Amino acid sequence: MTLDITIEDDRWQQADIETLATQMVTATLLHLGIEPETCELSLLACNDARIADLNREFRDKPTATNVLSWPAEDLAADLAGGLPGLPEPDFTGEMALGDIAISYETCAREAADAARPMADHIRHLIVHGVLHLLGYDHIRDLDATLMENIEVVILGKMGVHNPYTENDSP
Repeated sequence: MTLDITIEDDRWQQADIETLATQMVTATLLHLGIEPETCELSLLACNDARIADLNREFRDKPTATNVLSWPAEDLAADLAGGLPGLPEPDFTGEMALGDIAISYETCAREAADAARPMADHIRHLIVHGVLHLLGYDHIRDLDATLMENIEVVILGKMGVHNPYTENDSP
């Protein structure tokens, strides 16, 4: 797997973003039956100011958010429903998945508000971002349910509690 991590905010070093990202990207791909060794993606570990700029530029929303993703290919399921497709490998056999950006302040604030460990919230957001790169979304209720269920299963395998519950049950 080629995982290019750019750290723009030093607080991400203390959060061990490199280990968490490698761990969760791998877990997500394996869960979906994708060989991690064939994939290429990048992660920008930034702050609220930077992610707000990106959110404004690409989504016309001038506010900070927790995670953004830019898929290399449009893999979304068709309107009839179903699961997204897989990216096409390039001539080297690698599949370019796309880019993810994650903001430290928003992530820390959300983790504190939910009384969850920061590392667990980072894990969740990375899984969430990778699923977006693979065509999953949460625009429609059924799609959101599918995406959330996949996140919960992957996180549960990694010992992370369900991020969509109020209590600490897995």
